Formats: sequence, structure tokens, C-alpha cells
Amino acid sequence: MHHFIDVLLPIPLQKAFTYHITKAESEFLEIGMRVAVPFRKSKIYTGLVYKIHNNPPTAYDAKTIHQILDDQPVITKSQLQHWEWIAGYYMCSLGEVMRAAMPNAFILESETIISKNEKVEVKDTELKDEEFLIYEALQYQSSLKINDVVSILDKKRVLPVINSLVEKGVINLQEELYEKYQPKLVRYVKLHENHKSEAKLQELLEELSRAPKQREVVLTLFSMEASERRPIKVSELTDRSGASSSIIKSLIDKTILEEYHLKTDRVQFDGEGDADTKQLSEAQLEALDSINSIFEEKPVALLHGVTSSGKTEIYVQLIQKQLELGKQVLYLLPEIALTTQLVQRLQDYFGDKVAVFHSRYSGNERVEVWHNMLKNSEKAQVVIGARSSLLLPFNDLGLIIVDEEHEQSYKQFDPAPRYHARDAAIVLANFHKAKTLLGSATPSLESYYNATQGKYGLVELNIRYNNVLMPDIELVDLADKYKRKRMKGHFSDRMIEEMAETLDEGFQIILFQNRRGFSPIIECTTCGNSPQCPNCDVSLTYHQYRNQLRCHYCGYNSAMLQNCQACGNPTLDTKGFGTEQIEEEVKVLFPDKKVARMDLDTTRGKYGFEKIINNFEQRDIDILVGTQMLTKGLDFRHVKLVGIMNADNLLNFPDFRAHERSYQLMAQVSGRAGRTDLRGKVLIQTYNPHHNILQQVSTNSYKEMFAEQMNDRYNFKYPPIYRLIKITFKHKDYNRVNLAADWYAKSLRQIFKANVLGPEFPPVSRIRNLYNKNILIKISPNQSLGKTKEAILKIDNSFNAVKDFRAVRVVLNVDNY
Repeated sequence: MHHFIDVLLPIPLQKAFTYHITKAESEFLEIGMRVAVPFRKSKIYTGLVYKIHNNPPTAYDAKTIHQILDDQPVITKSQLQHWEWIAGYYMCSLGEVMRAAMPNAFILESETIISKNEKVEVKDTELKDEEFLIYEALQYQSSLKINDVVSILDKKRVLPVINSLVEKGVINLQEELYEKYQPKLVRYVKLHENHKSEAKLQELLEELSRAPKQREVVLTLFSMEASERRPIKVSELTDRSGASSSIIKSLIDKTILEEYHLKTDRVQFDGEGDADTKQLSEAQLEALDSINSIFEEKPVALLHGVTSSGKTEIYVQLIQKQLELGKQVLYLLPEIALTTQLVQRLQDYFGDKVAVFHSRYSGNERVEVWHNMLKNSEKAQVVIGARSSLLLPFNDLGLIIVDEEHEQSYKQFDPAPRYHARDAAIVLANFHKAKTLLGSATPSLESYYNATQGKYGLVELNIRYNNVLMPDIELVDLADKYKRKRMKGHFSDRMIEEMAETLDEGFQIILFQNRRGFSPIIECTTCGNSPQCPNCDVSLTYHQYRNQLRCHYCGYNSAMLQNCQACGNPTLDTKGFGTEQIEEEVKVLFPDKKVARMDLDTTRGKYGFEKIINNFEQRDIDILVGTQMLTKGLDFRHVKLVGIMNADNLLNFPDFRAHERSYQLMAQVSGRAGRTDLRGKVLIQTYNPHHNILQQVSTNSYKEMFAEQMNDRYNFKYPPIYRLIKITFKHKDYNRVNLAADWYAKSLRQIFKANVLGPEFPPVSRIRNLYNKNILIKISPNQSLGKTKEAILKIDNSFNAVKDFRAVRVVLNVDNY
């Protein structure tokens, strides 16, 4: 009797491949263990055992496996079920889901590159003989491929050796390495407790009469402490008192001054105690009760709470309850930037039960989280992460929180699986019989629609925490301001006035502009030509700090041109504006204030976000300019003014969701203002102040926006009423893309008739030298989704059987919102 296994490979294959194993192996192997297998000619892949059986494959002879890599499964049964659902629903292969889910270190291939981890000191004694051989080879060579290791050790089964080196942290696998960020410790000083009273201070000043410089320092510090109720940095004290740092050091040595370091905590002088003392307000308690009672009947609840209403505190209570029941919690966030702020808060509550998982973590860190979850260790009871943390091996999930559930970052666009984390989370929760809580100040129409239909429970939280008022939102009419010459650069007189007032009162400002770079268009004033990207159909964006032109689609860049390429005149001018230009203008308007910028260019490294967020929290930055990264649920205490530089480029976007997204974005940005007892102010600059969406944002009328947008969606057959599947064709040859898309559309029309739109070129139709063309299929509410997908896959198979079309890439995107 022969024994076989079906193996999943991390490549887009229609089905699992069958391999031959021995009887002993079949008794040892379990589903979810990894095996190294040969595939094609000489490639070795890491595959997952998917089935163990006795049926030989009919179409080919089964090869034998190279080796078994685990002694326990690395993925769980329910995880595999969830993967199967994702592959089926989002029309991709299981291999693609596996590739997305597993850390790179788990799926080694013969091509994987190994390099030495420079940061780790290794003692020879810690390594086994074979490990030492590889380590030694890396002293002479910067990197090795897996095949090189095979020849060094002269045996085929090298992956276990490499794995143990990875676990010991000795080597890195080919991945981007991110620098470690050491939070800057800032030195603060205060008068020592012994000298706080008036009398003691007098004595001290007399003692110091012979040391006038030291006396001056003490007096300065005393007056600073009295007038400004905040911690005093050593650097500020030396500036104010004109003393050198050695004088301050000798005062600290005499214990007249006391120095202390603050890392990243917000400094509060209102004596907020330990993390477990936050009292929920009445509104929060009511919301918490409603959520708990909804969970008795329904699997999903939507918490619609205005910005700054204290949703996080409610989440903490719910997490606490699950931990007491011994269950795990998954807390999903749309942006890595948000995890940095939240991790700190959750660690205060739950200590090291919190595990973090997202794409800026190195391979070794991700492997660690994975192993902790498999062992169900204490360290991974609360998992915080971006969308990919959904694919981890959970043991006993009790609750999934999807925070800011309306965010588009939850949908993955490339590569496959193109899943939507919110929808996939609800399914994952069902596998575990767990509950899902969706939270947002501006829910997506889909979720709110489901709540009005009774599919989800709905909880409203309409008051901000501590009854802080909602910000006052004012629309500034740009057309009028330009006409009356009331603009300085891109700032209206109202904006400058409010900014000056806010800064005088010692508060901070956030300015929002949805374009990075300095200027999106460079145009020649003589002939009107503007530099285009050679690989994409877009104009190049000018980045001033590097003095170069960049393409935001493919990353192409060139030095800034001196002369127009068409007519040769040096008359190149910038049109439009991005975050860099706003930053420049602010520096000119307020030269003595600290300005910083937060966009994709300034937050590259692993800790790019932390640096900026920490500086802003410690009030080292007065004005923060940024793109939509700023809009996501960040919590800054001292922001009084938020400025939206131009609302129109959001509203006029060619997409059926443009209005919904603009409302969400502006409401979220506004929510960053006035989070303490001061009423915040929001200024929105626009050429169209009477636009419905802007009126709805300024009166905070979510329900009106919902009703109006839903009306459009009904009339034009869009989600949430109809479902969408978008099919994109990509190829470098324009004609071939056209032919392929037409053939496909014709086949689809035979089945779906009028519900097929296109093929149509998108606004940017050539990216990275590939032409893109889209077809949109609308699926009516009473049509079976499963049957629809089967029909599409049938057409897809016959499409791929046509030789001329084989080179055209077809991308299926289900629910492309």
C-alpha cells in the first residue's frame, strides 16, 4: 500500500500537488506541518501538508519529499478553514493565501538569500557544528543562497539548520532590514523636594550667594516652574539662564536639582494614576451594556461613536472580559501609525499579554509572534495588528475588534489574496464562535446598511468623553478669497488668523493636504508641456527636498529639469501643491515655530511614525502637516486647530465612493481637534462651500449623508445593494489588452447581460509600462454569488486556453471597495 500527501505550495496553483511518502512518514506527519519538496526541475519549496491519503495522482508520477521540517503543525485546523474561505470568496488560490499568511522565514525556497545579522555577538560555543560551518562561511561572504548551504554542508536537508540559526538570531533572511529606533530620552529637571518651600528656598539662595551662576539657574528654574505647569527640559533651562551644562551638573550633584528622564509618555499634571483607574462615563457604560446585550443575540455589533467619544476605553473593558474567560482577542487597526500609539495604551492595561504583528516587523519578530500563538502562550492573548494579523494561528478567539472599520486600508489590492479584513474578520469570528465589534465615527455605508437591516446590532455614542464639545467647523470660500486678494500662498486670511491665535495660546495645529511632494504638476509657461513619467500615464511630482521629479505610481525619479524638454525655455512653473509646499509656506508665515511633515516620504523606516508622533506629543512640534495618515484615530491632547487645505480634490474624484470617503476623511480629520476641555476649531478651504457633503460634515450629520448616498447607490446599482467584481487586464501591448478585454466582456455579457460594465480604461491607464483595462460586474441582491463566481472562473479558464491571451494578466478583485 502506498502513502501520499497533498502539499500546498506558496505559488498560484489551481490545486495542491501530490507527493509520495513512506509508511513511517505517513504515521508521523500531520496536516499543517511543513515539508520541503522538489517542484519543477531543481527548485525546492517549503510546502504545507494539506491531506494525507492513499490515492496516487492520475496525471503524473508523484515525486518523493525531501524532508519534514516540523515536529508539530505550524498552522491550525480552523486557520486552514479560514484560508479556504478566503481563497474561495476572493477567487484566488490557497497557495497565495498561504504566502500572504506565513512569515517569510517559514517559506524558504532554494533562491532565498541568507546574510549575517551584524547586530548579534555570537559565541562559537553556542553553535552546533553544522551551524558553525555556515556562520564561518558568512564571515568571508556577505550572503549565501540555500543552494550554497547545501554544497557547504554536503547534504540536502539544510532547512532545519537554517531555521535554528534564524531562531538564534544569528542570520537574517532576505528581507528589508529596518533600523531599531531608540526613543530619545529627554532630560528634565525640577527643584529637589527639600527646597520647595519659601523658607528653604531663601536659605538656599543665601548659601549660593557666592556662586552667582548657580543662583541664577535656581531662580530661573523656580520662575519657570511657577509660570508654566509643565516639565522643564534641561536644554530649556540652559537656554533661559545662560548657564553651561556643567553648572547644572554640579547642582544635580549637590542634590539641589533633581533630574529625571521622560520617554514617550504624555506628561500629565492632573495626577492620572495607574492604568486601571479610568472611570467610564455614563454614556460609555450604556454603550458597553448595549454591546454586551447585542452579543447575546447577534455575532456582530457596530459601535458608531463620534470622534474622541472614548471608544478605546470601551474596547479595553471588552478585552478584559474575554481575557478573564481565557480567550484571545484580535484588535485590528487600519494603519501601522495607529498601532504605535495604541500598543503603549494597551500595554499599560494588559502588560506583556499584548503581541503586535504588522509588516514593518522583521521576519524574526514575526516568527516569534507566530510561535507564541501556536503555543497559546501568555504573551499572545491580545494581538494588535494591521490586516495581515487576521491570518495568524488563533487557538481560542473570543472577540475581534475592527477599529475604524470604514478605512480603505483594510482592503488588500495587490498581490492576491485581495481580501477585505473587516469582512474576513467576521467570517473568522464565526469559525471560532466569537463576536465581532466594528467601531467607527464614520461607519462605511456597507456596515451601517447591515445595521439598519438588522443583520448587525447598532450602538450609538453621541457624546465626546468628558462632554467635550464637538469642534466648530467653518468653511472658507477660496474663490471669494482669491478674488478679494486675501490669500498668502495657499493660506486664506482666516486660516492665518486662526493659526496665529492658536499658537499664541500655546496649542498645536494639524494641517491636512492629500498630496505628498511639493507640487503635483510642473508646467512650461511658454508651450504648456509638462514632464510625464516614462512608464506611467501620469505627470511627475516635484519633490523639493531632494530636488527631483518622482512618479508616485512606479517610483521613477529624475533630477529636476532646468529647461522645458519640448521648447527648451527655462520657464518651468509649478501647479497645484503638496505637503512639502505647505510646510515651506508655514515656515515662512511662522518662522519661529517648529513645523514637521508626516507623509510617506518622512515615515519610511520601521520607526518613522514613532519619531514624529512622539515629538508631536511632547510638544516639540507646533504645526504638523500631513496626508491622510493623520486622519486615522490618533489622539493628541493639545491640538486646537485643524486646517483642511483643499477639500475639492477629495470630492471630485472619479469613483462612486468619492463622496462617502470625503465625508469620512474630513470628519476624521476634524476629530483630531479639541480633545480636551477646549472647543476645537476646524477650517475647511474649498471653492465649493455649498457642496452637500461639506455642509453635512460641518453639521456632523452622518445620517443625512447616509440617506442621500444610499439613494444614489440604489439608483445606480452599487454596493451595498449590488455586489461588485472588478476584472483588470494588464499587458504591455495596447492592442492585446483591448482584444483580450473585449473577448472576456463578450463572454460575460452572454451570461450577465446588462450588468457588465466596460471594458474601460481607468483614469491612469498605464502603470509601470503595462496598460490596464477594467470590466465591472454588478451582482444583484437576489443572484447567487457562488454561481456567479463559478461562471466567471469557467470563462477565465477558456480565456487562458487561448494562446494569444495567455500573456495578458487577469486580476479578479471581489468586492473591490
